[in-house]
Amino acid sequence: MRIAFSTFVVLVGMALLPAPAFLQEKGGDDVTGPYNVAEKWPLPLSVAKPGYIWGSTGGIFAETPNRIFIANRGELKLPEKLPRTFTGFWGSLGEQATTPTTEFRNCIVVVDATGKVTESWTQWDKLFEDGRGPHSVSISPYDPEHNVWVTDDIHHQVFKFSNDGKKLLMTLGERDEPGNDDKHFKRPTDVAWLPDGTFFVSDGYGNTRVVKFDKNGKFLMAWGTPGTGPGQFNTPHSITTDRNRRVYVSDRANNRIQVFDENGKFLDMWNTGLRSQPYAHLITTDQFLWESDGGTNRIVKYDLNGKYLYGWGGPGGLPGQFNGPHSITTDQDGNLYLAEVFNGRVQKFRPKPGADRAKMVGQELRYGTAGTQ
Repeated sequence: MRIAFSTFVVLVGMALLPAPAFLQEKGGDDVTGPYNVAEKWPLPLSVAKPGYIWGSTGGIFAETPNRIFIANRGELKLPEKLPRTFTGFWGSLGEQATTPTTEFRNCIVVVDATGKVTESWTQWDKLFEDGRGPHSVSISPYDPEHNVWVTDDIHHQVFKFSNDGKKLLMTLGERDEPGNDDKHFKRPTDVAWLPDGTFFVSDGYGNTRVVKFDKNGKFLMAWGTPGTGPGQFNTPHSITTDRNRRVYVSDRANNRIQVFDENGKFLDMWNTGLRSQPYAHLITTDQFLWESDGGTNRIVKYDLNGKYLYGWGGPGGLPGQFNGPHSITTDQDGNLYLAEVFNGRVQKFRPKPGADRAKMVGQELRYGTAGTQ
């Protein structure tokens, strides 16, 4: 009878414990935040020359869940003997990754939701020859024609293509002629827009400025000098705007984000950490800034006053890890895409069932949803 009573007391006591203490699972982690990694995405580059693979990837942009642009730095010839760690991507070649031969083919490709290549703009590969390949790819959220913009930092140019890739509509900058006047760039990195078509170019690895153009590509102004003070830059690497027409620049080597009005007046800045290097960022329709950080290899969320809110991720070459997350984009289904410059790959992340939406990278502004930003 005494044993039965003791058992009863223990059971009642356990039942009265708080649910987390009684039911909590042991161990675990949250390496990929609110996402699961899409396996075997993208599919192998089926249009590649035999014996070649994707080169390092500079940019990625999801126009829709079934049309994702990848800015690819050519194709790399595989060594005769592959390391056991080879995953099919450039970054896993180890020491041999520094020596393969690059051929500038399939520099701009489009894949579908499964990761299959559906378009390859090989007609424009010649633009990137004798360089490094495209640095970024994007589409203005205010453009009903969905024209595609590509930066080429090595050749100091910015290109605007028709959405189907058949026409080159605009070229800014002189090929292989660096400069800092109204007609030249020095290694430009990214493009951002205002609703009226005005756009900004972050310029870039060589120059330390932002350049403003009207919708027709007419030079309007530029701002920025080398240094660490407000309005000065050390590698302005990514640029975007918010609904109040403010311009946000990732000042990469200064470990910070800077904020300006549309005419270059300094408004604010915040440090992203001594180990940080903000490679790319976007502002979502709910007005938060998400940064892909190449120093810490994490995905980080801030409010627009610079307050840190959340972050996840870590360094490495396994699925879900990062090595140089160089470009970040989302699609209308909530999928997240990252292009990694040092792993030489792109990754797709699908939301976990029941994921906390506050921890998911929100929607990018796109044409047709401008009123929601």
